[in-house]
Amino acid sequence: MCETTNDPAGDAVAAPFFPGFSPAGAADALCFPFVGDRLLLTEAAALPSLAALAPLGPSQESLFFGRLDGQPCELHFWPAATPLPAGLQAAHYRQLWGHWREPWLSAASRALQLATWLSHNRFCGVCGSALRTDGQEPARVCPACGFKAYPRVSPVCIGLVRRGDSVLLARSPHFPPGIYSALAGFVEPGESAEACLRREIREEAGIEIANPRWFGSQAWPYPHSLMMGFLADHAAGEPVPQAGEIEDVRWFPLAALPPLPHPSTIAFRMIAALRAGGGG
Repeated sequence: MCETTNDPAGDAVAAPFFPGFSPAGAADALCFPFVGDRLLLTEAAALPSLAALAPLGPSQESLFFGRLDGQPCELHFWPAATPLPAGLQAAHYRQLWGHWREPWLSAASRALQLATWLSHNRFCGVCGSALRTDGQEPARVCPACGFKAYPRVSPVCIGLVRRGDSVLLARSPHFPPGIYSALAGFVEPGESAEACLRREIREEAGIEIANPRWFGSQAWPYPHSLMMGFLADHAAGEPVPQAGEIEDVRWFPLAALPPLPHPSTIAFRMIAALRAGGGG
C-alpha cells in the first residue's frame, strides 16, 4: 500500500497529471482511497493518512492510475458497504471544488471513474462469473469466457446558443436553486455529436441552431461522462421548456446573467469566453 499522502490545497505549485495504469506497489505513491465510488477525505477535504485508513483493513483492489509531477498515484478500493473510519467522510466530487486545484482535480476525476468501473463490474455480463482486473490494461476480465469490461465513457454534448448579445440558458430541476446553464444531453447510438447537439436543443428548448463550432471538452465524473462543448447561433424558434425536463429556458443578456455553474465547469468557461468576446 502507498506510504505517503498529500494535501492538494497546500501545494505551492500546480503539478501536471499524466494518466497511466498498472498494478499498485510504489513506496512513494499518493493514496486515493475509495469506498465504492466515493473518495475518502478528512474533514478538511484532504487525502487521509495511512493511519486513518488502517481500520479499513486491506483494500479489495489497488492500482496505479497516473502521476502528479512525477509522483505515482494509486487507487485503493473497498466495497461500498464498508463502514467508514472515524474522522473520514465519503465525499462527492463537487466537494473538491474550491479545495483542490487542477491538476489534482483531473487526478481525482480519473480515480473516481475507475472506482465507479470497479464497483459496477463485479460479474461478467455474458456468463455471470466473477471478474478480475487485468494487470496490463484497464480491463475487468472474465476468466471463464474471456469477456472484457473496459471503463465506460459516455459522451455528452453541451451547447451555448447565442442570439445577438444574449445567450440561451436553462434550469433543470436537478440544479441548485437559482442556477442556469447551457443545454446538454447524451449522444445516442448512431448519432454524431453535431446531430446530438441539434436534437437536444430542439427537444429541450424548441429552437433550431446554426453554425455549431467546437469549444472544448471536459471529463465529467458523474459518473463517467465526457462533456463536449459547442458554441452555436440561433436559427429559428422561441424557447419553450421541455415538460418534465426543463423548469425554465430563456434568453439572457451577456451583461445581465443569472447565477451560473461553478467556474470549474465547461458551461461556465463557455459563457465566460463569450462575455470576454471569444467564441465568434
